[in-house]
Amino acid sequence: MSNSYQVAAYYFPNYHLDPRNENWHGVNWTEWELVKRAEPRFEGHQQPKVPLWGYEDEADPTVMAKKIDAAADHAVSTFIFDWYWHKEGPFLQRALDEGFLKAANNSRMKFALMWANHDWVDIHPATRSKNYTTLAEGAVTEDVFVEATQHMIDHYLGHPSYWKVNGGLYVSFYELMSLVKGFGSLDNTRRILDDFRTRVRLAGHGELHLNAVVWGVQILPTETKIEDPVQMLKLLGFDSVTSYVWIHHQELNDFPKTDYDVIREASCHDYETFTKKYPLDYYPNVTMGWDSSPRTIQSDSFDNLGYPYMPILEGNTPEAFQRALEGAKQFLDKGELKEKILTINAWNEWTEGSYLEPDMIHGFEYLEAIRNVFGG
Repeated sequence: MSNSYQVAAYYFPNYHLDPRNENWHGVNWTEWELVKRAEPRFEGHQQPKVPLWGYEDEADPTVMAKKIDAAADHAVSTFIFDWYWHKEGPFLQRALDEGFLKAANNSRMKFALMWANHDWVDIHPATRSKNYTTLAEGAVTEDVFVEATQHMIDHYLGHPSYWKVNGGLYVSFYELMSLVKGFGSLDNTRRILDDFRTRVRLAGHGELHLNAVVWGVQILPTETKIEDPVQMLKLLGFDSVTSYVWIHHQELNDFPKTDYDVIREASCHDYETFTKKYPLDYYPNVTMGWDSSPRTIQSDSFDNLGYPYMPILEGNTPEAFQRALEGAKQFLDKGELKEKILTINAWNEWTEGSYLEPDMIHGFEYLEAIRNVFGG
Protein backbone atom coordinates (compact mmCIF):
# COMPACT_ATOMS: atom_id res chain seq x y z
CA MET A 1 0.00 0.00 0.00
CA SER A 2 1.22 3.48 -0.88
CA ASN A 3 2.01 5.80 2.02
CA SER A 4 1.36 8.95 -0.02
CA TYR A 5 -2.02 10.61 -0.42
CA GLN A 6 -3.68 11.25 -3.76
CA VAL A 7 -6.19 14.09 -3.74
CA ALA A 8 -8.35 14.13 -6.87
CA ALA A 9 -10.68 17.08 -7.49
CA TYR A 10 -13.60 16.85 -9.91
CA TYR A 11 -13.39 19.45 -12.67
CA PHE A 12 -16.62 20.72 -14.28
CA PRO A 13 -15.74 22.14 -17.73
CA ASN A 14 -18.60 24.53 -18.52
CA TYR A 15 -16.61 27.76 -18.42
CA HIS A 16 -15.54 27.97 -22.06
CA LEU A 17 -17.42 28.45 -25.32
CA ASP A 18 -19.07 25.41 -26.82
CA PRO A 19 -21.18 25.33 -30.01
CA ARG A 20 -24.04 23.43 -28.38
CA ASN A 21 -24.24 25.85 -25.47
CA GLU A 22 -24.27 28.75 -27.91
CA ASN A 23 -27.07 27.08 -29.86
CA TRP A 24 -29.12 26.62 -26.68
CA HIS A 25 -28.28 29.86 -24.86
CA GLY A 26 -26.86 32.27 -27.43
CA VAL A 27 -23.52 33.55 -28.65
CA ASN A 28 -20.70 33.79 -26.09
CA TRP A 29 -22.68 31.98 -23.37
CA THR A 30 -20.84 30.01 -20.66
CA GLU A 31 -21.98 29.09 -17.16
CA TRP A 32 -20.19 32.18 -15.89
CA GLU A 33 -23.39 34.00 -16.91
CA LEU A 34 -25.29 32.21 -14.12
CA VAL A 35 -22.51 32.89 -11.62
CA LYS A 36 -22.59 36.62 -12.40
CA ARG A 37 -26.36 36.90 -12.07
CA ALA A 38 -26.82 34.98 -8.81
CA GLU A 39 -28.61 36.91 -6.05
CA PRO A 40 -29.18 36.34 -2.32
CA ARG A 41 -32.31 34.19 -1.99
CA PHE A 42 -32.90 34.66 1.74
CA GLU A 43 -31.54 36.77 4.59
CA GLY A 44 -27.83 36.13 5.13
CA HIS A 45 -27.40 34.22 1.87
CA GLN A 46 -23.98 34.98 0.37
CA GLN A 47 -24.39 35.41 -3.38
CA PRO A 48 -23.00 36.05 -5.90
CA LYS A 49 -19.78 34.10 -5.62
CA VAL A 50 -17.06 36.14 -7.30
CA PRO A 51 -13.91 34.37 -8.57
CA LEU A 52 -10.65 36.00 -7.50
CA TRP A 53 -9.19 35.32 -10.95
CA GLY A 54 -12.18 36.75 -12.80
CA TYR A 55 -14.40 35.00 -15.32
CA GLU A 56 -11.62 33.31 -17.26
CA ASP A 57 -11.66 31.02 -20.28
CA GLU A 58 -10.55 27.56 -19.12
CA ALA A 59 -9.79 26.51 -22.72
CA ASP A 60 -6.89 28.99 -22.72
CA PRO A 61 -3.76 26.97 -21.82
CA THR A 62 -2.25 29.91 -19.92
CA VAL A 63 -5.39 30.11 -17.78
CA MET A 64 -5.33 26.35 -17.19
CA ALA A 65 -1.63 26.53 -16.32
CA LYS A 66 -2.53 28.88 -13.45
CA LYS A 67 -5.08 26.37 -12.20
CA ILE A 68 -2.56 23.53 -12.45
CA ASP A 69 0.04 25.47 -10.45
CA ALA A 70 -2.50 26.41 -7.77
CA ALA A 71 -3.67 22.81 -7.48
CA ALA A 72 -0.19 21.27 -7.42
CA ASP A 73 1.07 23.87 -4.93
CA HIS A 74 -1.76 22.93 -2.53
CA ALA A 75 -1.54 19.10 -2.59
CA VAL A 76 -4.23 18.49 -5.23
CA SER A 77 -2.64 15.80 -7.37
CA THR A 78 -5.33 15.05 -9.99
CA PHE A 79 -8.14 16.66 -11.94
CA ILE A 80 -10.96 14.24 -12.74
CA PHE A 81 -12.62 15.93 -15.69
CA ASP A 82 -16.37 15.55 -16.05
CA TRP A 83 -16.35 14.20 -19.61
CA TYR A 84 -19.33 14.35 -21.96
CA TRP A 85 -20.00 12.38 -25.11
CA HIS A 86 -23.55 11.95 -26.40
CA LYS A 87 -24.84 10.43 -29.64
CA GLU A 88 -24.11 13.84 -31.19
CA GLY A 89 -20.45 13.52 -30.22
CA PRO A 90 -18.20 15.30 -27.69
CA PHE A 91 -19.40 18.19 -25.55
CA LEU A 92 -17.47 20.59 -23.27
CA GLN A 93 -14.17 18.96 -24.23
CA ARG A 94 -12.15 22.10 -24.93
CA ALA A 95 -11.15 22.70 -21.29
CA LEU A 96 -9.27 19.40 -21.40
CA ASP A 97 -8.21 19.30 -25.04
CA GLU A 98 -7.13 22.92 -25.48
CA GLY A 99 -6.63 23.96 -21.87
CA PHE A 100 -5.07 21.18 -19.80
CA LEU A 101 -3.38 19.17 -22.57
CA LYS A 102 -1.80 22.28 -24.10
CA ALA A 103 -0.74 23.81 -20.77
CA ALA A 104 3.05 23.92 -20.57
CA ASN A 105 3.03 22.63 -16.96
CA ASN A 106 0.57 19.72 -17.23
CA SER A 107 3.26 17.35 -16.04
CA ARG A 108 2.79 18.82 -12.54
CA MET A 109 -0.38 16.82 -11.94
CA LYS A 110 -2.43 13.93 -13.27
CA PHE A 111 -5.76 13.95 -15.06
CA ALA A 112 -8.48 11.37 -15.56
CA LEU A 113 -11.97 11.10 -17.03
CA MET A 114 -15.32 10.61 -15.37
CA TRP A 115 -17.84 10.00 -18.15
CA ALA A 116 -20.71 12.22 -16.98
CA ASN A 117 -23.26 10.03 -18.74
CA HIS A 118 -26.37 11.65 -17.29
CA ASP A 119 -29.00 13.38 -19.38
CA TRP A 120 -28.13 17.01 -20.10
CA VAL A 121 -31.31 18.85 -19.22
CA ASP A 122 -32.37 22.45 -19.66
CA ILE A 123 -31.63 23.76 -16.13
CA HIS A 124 -29.26 26.63 -16.89
CA PRO A 125 -31.28 28.21 -15.31
CA ALA A 126 -34.16 26.00 -14.18
CA THR A 127 -37.80 27.00 -13.96
CA ARG A 128 -40.00 26.29 -10.94
CA SER A 129 -42.38 24.32 -13.16
CA LYS A 130 -39.88 21.46 -13.64
CA ASN A 131 -40.82 21.00 -17.28
CA TYR A 132 -37.19 20.33 -18.05
CA THR A 133 -36.36 19.48 -21.64
CA THR A 134 -33.70 16.82 -22.20
CA LEU A 135 -31.21 18.44 -24.55
CA ALA A 136 -28.86 15.43 -24.86
CA GLU A 137 -29.42 11.90 -23.59
CA GLY A 138 -26.86 10.30 -21.30
CA ALA A 139 -27.55 6.71 -22.39
CA VAL A 140 -25.65 5.78 -25.55
CA THR A 141 -25.64 2.80 -27.89
CA GLU A 142 -22.73 0.38 -28.21
CA ASP A 143 -21.57 2.05 -31.43
CA VAL A 144 -21.42 5.45 -29.77
CA PHE A 145 -19.66 3.96 -26.73
CA VAL A 146 -17.01 2.34 -28.93
CA GLU A 147 -16.46 5.60 -30.80
CA ALA A 148 -16.14 7.57 -27.56
CA THR A 149 -13.85 5.10 -25.81
CA GLN A 150 -11.68 4.80 -28.91
CA HIS A 151 -11.30 8.56 -28.72
CA MET A 152 -10.17 8.12 -25.10
CA ILE A 153 -7.64 5.51 -26.20
CA ASP A 154 -6.30 7.60 -29.06
CA HIS A 155 -6.17 10.99 -27.32
CA TYR A 156 -5.94 10.59 -23.55
CA LEU A 157 -5.03 7.20 -22.11
CA GLY A 158 -1.51 7.19 -23.53
CA HIS A 159 -0.67 10.65 -22.19
CA PRO A 160 2.16 10.63 -19.62
CA SER A 161 0.01 12.61 -17.17
CA TYR A 162 -2.95 10.23 -17.29
CA TRP A 163 -3.77 8.98 -13.78
CA LYS A 164 -3.19 5.36 -12.88
CA VAL A 165 -4.77 3.71 -9.83
CA ASN A 166 -3.44 0.35 -8.67
CA GLY A 167 -1.57 0.18 -11.98
CA GLY A 168 -4.65 0.77 -14.13
CA LEU A 169 -5.81 3.79 -16.11
CA TYR A 170 -8.64 5.35 -14.08
CA VAL A 171 -11.89 5.81 -16.02
CA SER A 172 -15.02 6.53 -14.00
CA PHE A 173 -18.72 6.40 -14.88
CA TYR A 174 -21.18 8.74 -13.23
CA GLU A 175 -24.44 6.88 -13.80
CA LEU A 176 -24.46 3.08 -14.00
CA MET A 177 -28.17 2.85 -14.80
CA SER A 178 -27.69 5.10 -17.81
CA LEU A 179 -24.87 2.84 -19.00
CA VAL A 180 -27.01 -0.29 -18.73
CA LYS A 181 -30.03 1.44 -20.27
CA GLY A 182 -28.07 2.27 -23.41
CA PHE A 183 -26.76 -1.28 -23.80
CA GLY A 184 -29.99 -3.07 -22.94
CA SER A 185 -28.83 -5.53 -20.28
CA LEU A 186 -26.20 -6.23 -17.64
CA ASP A 187 -24.69 -8.99 -19.76
CA ASN A 188 -24.29 -6.66 -22.74
CA THR A 189 -22.79 -3.99 -20.52
CA ARG A 190 -20.21 -6.43 -19.11
CA ARG A 191 -19.30 -7.59 -22.64
CA ILE A 192 -18.87 -4.02 -23.88
CA LEU A 193 -16.78 -2.98 -20.87
CA ASP A 194 -14.58 -6.06 -21.29
CA ASP A 195 -14.09 -5.11 -24.95
CA PHE A 196 -13.03 -1.62 -23.81
CA ARG A 197 -10.40 -3.21 -21.58
CA THR A 198 -9.18 -5.38 -24.46
CA ARG A 199 -8.87 -2.42 -26.85
CA VAL A 200 -6.85 -0.48 -24.26
CA ARG A 201 -4.43 -3.42 -23.95
CA LEU A 202 -4.14 -3.83 -27.72
CA ALA A 203 -3.27 -0.13 -28.00
CA GLY A 204 -0.31 -0.76 -25.70
CA HIS A 205 -1.66 1.28 -22.78
CA GLY A 206 -1.87 -1.57 -20.27
CA GLU A 207 -4.82 -2.13 -17.98
CA LEU A 208 -7.92 -0.11 -17.17
CA HIS A 209 -9.13 0.72 -13.69
CA LEU A 210 -12.90 1.14 -13.97
CA ASN A 211 -14.49 3.20 -11.22
CA ALA A 212 -18.20 3.62 -10.53
CA VAL A 213 -19.76 6.65 -8.88
CA VAL A 214 -22.33 5.38 -6.40
CA TRP A 215 -25.15 7.29 -4.78
CA GLY A 216 -28.55 6.82 -3.24
CA VAL A 217 -30.34 10.19 -3.41
CA GLN A 218 -31.73 11.41 -6.73
CA ILE A 219 -30.48 14.92 -7.55
CA LEU A 220 -30.75 15.66 -11.27
CA PRO A 221 -34.30 15.31 -12.62
CA THR A 222 -33.75 12.17 -14.72
CA GLU A 223 -31.36 10.26 -12.46
CA THR A 224 -32.40 6.74 -11.45
CA LYS A 225 -31.49 5.22 -8.11
CA ILE A 226 -29.86 1.78 -8.30
CA GLU A 227 -31.66 -0.68 -6.03
CA ASP A 228 -28.87 -3.28 -5.78
CA PRO A 229 -25.56 -1.58 -6.57
CA VAL A 230 -23.44 -4.31 -4.98
CA GLN A 231 -24.77 -7.00 -7.32
CA MET A 232 -24.54 -4.68 -10.32
CA LEU A 233 -20.91 -3.77 -9.62
CA LYS A 234 -20.03 -7.45 -9.26
CA LEU A 235 -21.68 -8.38 -12.54
CA LEU A 236 -20.11 -5.48 -14.45
CA GLY A 237 -16.57 -6.11 -13.16
CA PHE A 238 -15.74 -2.67 -11.78
CA ASP A 239 -12.52 -2.12 -9.83
CA SER A 240 -13.51 0.57 -7.29
CA VAL A 241 -16.25 2.95 -6.24
CA THR A 242 -16.40 6.51 -5.01
CA SER A 243 -18.87 9.39 -4.70
CA TYR A 244 -19.31 12.63 -6.59
CA VAL A 245 -20.84 14.75 -3.84
CA TRP A 246 -22.09 14.27 -0.29
CA ILE A 247 -25.68 15.08 -1.13
CA HIS A 248 -25.87 11.96 -3.28
CA HIS A 249 -26.03 10.21 0.10
CA GLN A 250 -27.43 12.76 2.55
CA GLU A 251 -30.82 14.43 2.53
CA LEU A 252 -30.70 18.18 3.25
CA ASN A 253 -33.65 18.35 5.63
CA ASP A 254 -33.57 21.98 6.74
CA PHE A 255 -34.63 24.68 4.24
CA PRO A 256 -33.32 27.11 3.12
CA LYS A 257 -30.07 26.03 4.80
CA THR A 258 -28.72 22.85 6.35
CA ASP A 259 -25.74 22.80 8.68
CA TYR A 260 -22.52 21.74 6.94
CA ASP A 261 -21.14 20.06 10.06
CA VAL A 262 -24.20 17.81 10.35
CA ILE A 263 -23.70 16.55 6.78
CA ARG A 264 -19.94 16.34 7.34
CA GLU A 265 -20.36 14.04 10.34
CA ALA A 266 -22.85 11.80 8.53
CA SER A 267 -20.62 11.62 5.46
CA CYS A 268 -17.55 10.78 7.52
CA HIS A 269 -19.50 7.92 9.10
CA ASP A 270 -20.39 6.71 5.59
CA TYR A 271 -16.75 5.95 4.79
CA GLU A 272 -16.89 2.90 7.03
CA THR A 273 -20.44 2.06 5.96
CA PHE A 274 -19.56 2.01 2.28
CA THR A 275 -16.33 0.13 2.90
CA LYS A 276 -18.34 -2.66 4.54
CA LYS A 277 -21.12 -2.50 1.97
CA TYR A 278 -19.12 -2.67 -1.25
CA PRO A 279 -16.78 -5.56 -2.17
CA LEU A 280 -14.50 -3.01 -3.89
CA ASP A 281 -12.28 -0.23 -2.57
CA TYR A 282 -14.39 2.80 -1.68
CA TYR A 283 -12.48 6.07 -2.08
CA PRO A 284 -13.90 8.66 0.33
CA ASN A 285 -15.29 11.96 -0.89
CA VAL A 286 -15.16 15.38 0.72
CA THR A 287 -17.52 18.10 -0.48
CA MET A 288 -16.55 21.74 -0.10
CA GLY A 289 -20.11 23.07 -0.06
CA TRP A 290 -23.51 23.12 -1.76
CA ASP A 291 -25.58 25.97 -3.17
CA SER A 292 -27.38 25.30 -6.45
CA SER A 293 -29.43 28.51 -6.29
CA PRO A 294 -27.48 30.16 -9.16
CA ARG A 295 -29.10 27.59 -11.44
CA THR A 296 -32.59 28.85 -10.55
CA ILE A 297 -34.39 31.71 -12.26
CA GLN A 298 -33.46 34.55 -9.94
CA SER A 299 -36.75 36.42 -10.33
CA ASP A 300 -38.79 33.37 -9.22
CA SER A 301 -39.52 32.60 -5.57
CA PHE A 302 -36.96 30.30 -3.96
CA ASP A 303 -38.89 27.44 -2.39
CA ASN A 304 -37.99 23.87 -1.49
CA LEU A 305 -39.03 22.20 -4.75
CA GLY A 306 -36.12 19.85 -5.48
CA TYR A 307 -32.92 20.46 -7.44
CA PRO A 308 -31.89 23.19 -7.98
CA TYR A 309 -34.59 24.76 -5.74
CA MET A 310 -33.25 23.16 -2.59
CA PRO A 311 -31.36 23.86 0.65
CA ILE A 312 -27.82 25.11 0.69
CA LEU A 313 -25.09 23.94 3.06
CA GLU A 314 -24.45 26.65 5.63
CA GLY A 315 -21.24 27.02 7.58
CA ASN A 316 -18.87 25.48 5.05
CA THR A 317 -16.04 27.73 6.16
CA PRO A 318 -12.45 26.86 5.26
CA GLU A 319 -12.05 25.69 8.87
CA ALA A 320 -15.07 23.37 8.61
CA PHE A 321 -13.80 22.08 5.27
CA GLN A 322 -10.43 21.35 6.87
CA ARG A 323 -12.17 19.32 9.60
CA ALA A 324 -13.84 17.30 6.85
CA LEU A 325 -10.47 16.68 5.22
CA GLU A 326 -9.00 15.59 8.55
CA GLY A 327 -11.81 13.07 8.94
CA ALA A 328 -11.08 11.64 5.51
CA LYS A 329 -7.37 11.45 6.32
CA GLN A 330 -8.11 9.51 9.51
CA PHE A 331 -10.08 7.01 7.46
CA LEU A 332 -7.30 6.69 4.86
CA ASP A 333 -4.73 6.17 7.60
CA LYS A 334 -6.57 3.07 8.81
CA GLY A 335 -4.98 1.23 5.90
CA GLU A 336 -8.11 -0.34 4.47
CA LEU A 337 -7.34 0.80 0.91
CA LYS A 338 -4.53 -0.25 -1.39
CA GLU A 339 -3.99 3.43 -2.27
CA LYS A 340 -4.80 6.50 -0.18
CA ILE A 341 -7.15 8.24 -2.59
CA LEU A 342 -9.61 11.03 -1.80
CA THR A 343 -12.04 12.65 -4.23
CA ILE A 344 -13.17 16.23 -3.70
CA ASN A 345 -16.21 18.02 -4.98
CA ALA A 346 -15.09 20.13 -6.67
CA TRP A 347 -12.47 22.28 -8.32
CA ASN A 348 -14.99 24.60 -9.93
CA GLU A 349 -18.67 23.75 -9.42
CA TRP A 350 -19.41 27.47 -9.01
CA THR A 351 -23.14 27.25 -9.71
CA GLU A 352 -23.49 24.43 -7.18
CA GLY A 353 -21.51 26.26 -4.52
CA SER A 354 -18.70 23.71 -4.33
CA TYR A 355 -15.37 25.00 -5.57
CA LEU A 356 -11.72 25.17 -4.56
CA GLU A 357 -10.73 27.96 -6.92
CA PRO A 358 -10.06 31.19 -5.01
CA ASP A 359 -12.88 33.68 -4.57
CA MET A 360 -13.05 37.29 -3.42
CA ILE A 361 -14.07 36.41 0.14
CA HIS A 362 -11.85 33.48 1.14
CA GLY A 363 -9.03 33.76 -1.39
CA PHE A 364 -6.97 30.55 -1.38
CA GLU A 365 -8.14 29.36 2.05
CA TYR A 366 -9.92 26.20 0.82
CA LEU A 367 -6.81 25.16 -1.09
CA GLU A 368 -4.70 26.00 1.94
CA ALA A 369 -6.89 23.67 4.00
CA ILE A 370 -5.98 20.81 1.65
CA ARG A 371 -2.29 21.63 1.90
CA ASN A 372 -2.57 21.87 5.69
CA VAL A 373 -3.92 18.29 5.85
CA PHE A 374 -2.28 16.51 2.91
CA GLY A 375 0.75 18.63 2.02
CA GLY A 376 4.32 17.85 2.92
